[in-house]
Amino acid sequence: MFCKIIEKEEMCYLLYESEKIISFLDIEPINEGHVLILPKFHCSSIEELPLSVLSDMMALSQKVVAALSQIYGADGYSLMQNGGEFCDFGHFHLHIFPRYKNDGFGWTYPQGPSEYSLNIANRIKKLL
Repeated sequence: MFCKIIEKEEMCYLLYESEKIISFLDIEPINEGHVLILPKFHCSSIEELPLSVLSDMMALSQKVVAALSQIYGADGYSLMQNGGEFCDFGHFHLHIFPRYKNDGFGWTYPQGPSEYSLNIANRIKKLL
């Protein structure tokens, strides 16, 4: 779907477009003003994304947040990205949307214990 939008084969409510990235409104917004930002080439993971493209996406995210704050006067915002099996369109993209107290959106934590330890921190740190 996203590749078709990039190729102008599908319509969108375009917000921004450069050589590297494109941004448009999400067709199924969590809250009004829900924006998507994605690279203009197909990739499914942040690991495949050149740092220059990610940097452009984050710079645009900052501008989107400022615009949403001015337009909606929301209590805050969320910026999210889902990877791997959870990248629902198979094309890397960022979600940015205004947030309001009691808007019903939230994190759901899995049941059961998860380890929080120096061992976990050291394993991650070693690979960085």
